[in-house]
Amino acid sequence: MQKKEAARPSTLVKPVALRKLPGRYLAHQEGLPALPVPPLQQTLDRYLLALQPVISKEELSHTNQLVEEFRKPGGAGERLQKGLERRARKHENWLSDWWLKTAYLEYRLPVVVHSSPGVVLPKQDFQDRQGQLRFAAKLIEGALDFKTMIDNETLPVESLGGKPLCMNQYYQLLSSCRIPGPKRDSVVNYAKGKKTPTHISVVHNFQFFELDVYSSDGSPLTTDQIFIQLEKIWNTSLQTNKEPIGILTTNHRNSWAKAYSNLIKDKTNKESVRSIEKSIFTVCLDAPIPRVSDDIYRSRVAAQMLHGGGSRWNSGNRWFDKTLQFIIAEDGSCGLVYEHAPAEGPPIISLVDHVVEYTKKPEMVRSPMVPLPMPKKLRFNITPEVKNDIEKAKQNLNIMVQDLDIKVLVFHYFGKNFPKSEKISPDAFIQIALQLAYYRMYGQVCSTYESASLRMFRLGRTDTIRSASIDSAAFVAAMDDSGKQDQEKSELLRRATQAHRAYTDLAISGNAIDRHLLGLKLQAIEDLVSMPELFMDTSYAVAMHFNLSTSQVPAKTDCFMCFGPVVPDGYGVCYNPMAEHINFAISAFNSCSETNAARLAHYLEKALLDMRHLLQSNPKSKL
Repeated sequence: MQKKEAARPSTLVKPVALRKLPGRYLAHQEGLPALPVPPLQQTLDRYLLALQPVISKEELSHTNQLVEEFRKPGGAGERLQKGLERRARKHENWLSDWWLKTAYLEYRLPVVVHSSPGVVLPKQDFQDRQGQLRFAAKLIEGALDFKTMIDNETLPVESLGGKPLCMNQYYQLLSSCRIPGPKRDSVVNYAKGKKTPTHISVVHNFQFFELDVYSSDGSPLTTDQIFIQLEKIWNTSLQTNKEPIGILTTNHRNSWAKAYSNLIKDKTNKESVRSIEKSIFTVCLDAPIPRVSDDIYRSRVAAQMLHGGGSRWNSGNRWFDKTLQFIIAEDGSCGLVYEHAPAEGPPIISLVDHVVEYTKKPEMVRSPMVPLPMPKKLRFNITPEVKNDIEKAKQNLNIMVQDLDIKVLVFHYFGKNFPKSEKISPDAFIQIALQLAYYRMYGQVCSTYESASLRMFRLGRTDTIRSASIDSAAFVAAMDDSGKQDQEKSELLRRATQAHRAYTDLAISGNAIDRHLLGLKLQAIEDLVSMPELFMDTSYAVAMHFNLSTSQVPAKTDCFMCFGPVVPDGYGVCYNPMAEHINFAISAFNSCSETNAARLAHYLEKALLDMRHLLQSNPKSKL
């Protein structure tokens, strides 16, 4: 479907070889260890432990038999494990290709809400178009400044616990885009071609523009120059009756793939689409969000970042397949949305921290202005068929927008400094509070997903920290039990946080169970052998049904990330623990009568306060 072009888009999984300072990035990458394949017996034992709090005794005894069958010497487990170990010897990372395909490219629900996370930045104090465009110009300059570090390979190498991390995701963020396909999408990255893109795409009133952001001598445009160009774009896109072509990117992936191949049959359309796909990133100049109280405002902005508010608001002002889209609205709300296939949250947040700092810098005194060419308006020929595709996408999107329930909670009683003062990991403390909140709401424990970074390994992505453990279940059951002493509850709480910390350490060292089990399952599919009973079992389905899908995304900036739930009856919870407060974004679906984002926020606030009270009234003995 996709013709080879001059830029020869390369797939995501090849190592990046940048022209400048060759070798610095690659030398660092080659020094990283390969992702291990954990021992089979260890994973199976841990799988049974992880199931204990979430399934019944009968189910557990049935699953026990299946596990015993699977782990027999010479059985299916051993055969698949050997296959995985062979794969690990042949690949730079045995998991990364598979993960990219199964988690993202073969996932057919819309990327909007179901896959792409949003980030809400602190509200800016401009109230008009001048302020909006001035800030947008500064933000663009900041992002280009970050791009220079990527291009020159001068990004500081990050580390975790003294170990260097894989920096590959940074090289996937710019000039890349997802392309819809009939059964599987792909990601193209134009940053690696011979001629790297020098333009960004800007969208205003549903109209797209190609804006060159480098001068003829290769230096980036200044804030003033970008501002003048953005003004030209604004003034030539005042009409609001344009077809929102970007809305097509919000549809179910199969429908969008059909509409895409139909759209690019036309030569003009194809050129316009290619310009967006190749652009370094997209900037969305949004209409203002209706004024509401501060409390509702934050949640409303989070929704804008995730989906744009629907076809009557800003959803047509996006190209959701683009890896990186910065969003700046006239009322001062701003943030971004990113397509998840190329990267996780931390590299995005690192870019955000850099850009936000940059926007605070004072303006430099500039040399006289050189007249700049008019930014190029991207034209689209809207045939009746394309119009029909847009109408269908609008209907589907508006249903999705109505269905997303999102609540932002700024928990202001304490931040990460409190758990630290108790020598407890702030992340573990927050995760156990989530367990308590959920248990109080539903009277049971659920499978909980927290993402763990595998970036200690070459091309590492994520694994799962399973926050619902035997220890967390013991604590949440005891917390409201009047028959138990506070001293005991306090010890159970500490034990639960320690168990969480221990599982986190396992996960980041490549020893968690989820990706290993997935690997064994995919190995069975690849070997064309019958699927082992273990993966057809109800317990496996329960273990993989994450009613709580969570992620800690810490930032220097007082911002927060948000994403949709991963199951129809679940919650998406993302948080940024600051020193003295915690930003939470909680999402659920209105179509599920059992879930309610504001209710979970209320219970979470109470759980955090109750846990603090419990620890303060039962200080740890000094023995």
